[in-house]
Amino acid sequence: MQQLRSDIWCAAFVRRHNDNGNFCVVSRRGDSIAGQIWIEVDHLDGTVSLFTPAPGALLDEQPVDRVFQKRFDRVDPLTVVERIAQESKFDPDFWVLSLDMRGDDPGIDLV
Repeated sequence: MQQLRSDIWCAAFVRRHNDNGNFCVVSRRGDSIAGQIWIEVDHLDGTVSLFTPAPGALLDEQPVDRVFQKRFDRVDPLTVVERIAQESKFDPDFWVLSLDMRGDDPGIDLV
């Protein structure tokens, strides 16, 4: 089964979180069809977490939906900003979704 286009997946994610009372925006637009999606979560306590696509080697079988890994867990915001800047030099076609929420579960599948 083919994955949902990146732009549609991002629009649905943003809408779902905004409807739930969290503030979520697209911070960086990537390739609309197959761009990687990164999710930056501001926990509103001075810390930020970063979720990136899970490498295929970590998956036992082809997933139905997108699967993420937690790259950074409640770190200084500058750490995440630097990592995103580093990735943009390597791959300019990725998306960044910025989500403000106090909890730890952004509602995505994790490995």
